[in-house]
Amino acid sequence: MEYHGNLLKMSAKLNDTVEYYLSIDGKEIHMNEVLNQKIEINFMHEINCINCGRKTSKSFFQGYCYPCFNKLPQADQSVVNPELNQAHLGISKDMEWSKKNDLIDHYVYLACTPDIKVGVTRYTQIPTRWIDQGADFAIKFAKTPYRQLAGLIEVELKNHLADKTNWRKMLSGSLDKSPDLVSYKDELASYLPDELAEFISDDDTITQIKYPIAAYPEKIKSINLDKTAGFSGILKGI
Repeated sequence: MEYHGNLLKMSAKLNDTVEYYLSIDGKEIHMNEVLNQKIEINFMHEINCINCGRKTSKSFFQGYCYPCFNKLPQADQSVVNPELNQAHLGISKDMEWSKKNDLIDHYVYLACTPDIKVGVTRYTQIPTRWIDQGADFAIKFAKTPYRQLAGLIEVELKNHLADKTNWRKMLSGSLDKSPDLVSYKDELASYLPDELAEFISDDDTITQIKYPIAAYPEKIKSINLDKTAGFSGILKGI
C-alpha cells in the first residue's frame, strides 16, 4: 500500500503491549501489524503547519509555522518549562485554552527510560506521556491543581536526577524489572520544601509498559529527512 500526507505523532493505547496507530491519507494504520515488514518513507519537500495548515519552509516547536509559533499558547516556552507558566495569575496567550490545559490537575512523575527521570504532564495525558517517552516503568510523584506548581516541583527534583531521556540508551534495550521507584520517590520527597511536599501523591502504583519490538538495533543512528529524503527498511520495533 502507498500513502501520501503529513506525518503526525502516532496515537497509542496501553494494552499488554502498546498499540500504535498512524493516521495518514484518510486512513488509520495499525502499526503493530506492520512489524517485521518493509516500509519506505519519502519526503516530498512540503511542510505544513499542524495548526493552520499553511505551507512553511521550516517548522517550529515540532510542527508550527512561525506566526502560530508566536501566538499559540501550546507553543509557549512554559510547555517545555512549566515553572514559567503564569495562567494561575491570569496571564496567558489564550486564557480559554489555559483553563482547559494549564489550570487543571497535573502530575509530576518518575519514569525509567531506562535511567530514572522526572517529568510533568496533565492528568489527561497519563499514560500517553509515559509511552511517548519510551518509559519501561513509571510512578506518580505529585499531583498539583495547576501547571506552574508541578513545574516548581520538577525544578526541585532536577537538582537530584535528570529530566531528559538518553534516546540512544533507550533504544539499546528495555528493563525487565523496575528499579525501586517507591524508595526513589520517598527519598526525593525529602528534598522538597514544605509548601511543595503537601502535593506528593499517595498513589505508589508502578506502571509497566511493554512495546512492540521484535529486535533492538545493533547500531543506533538518527535519520534527518532534510538530509536524507528517502529511506527504507524492515520495521523491527516501535
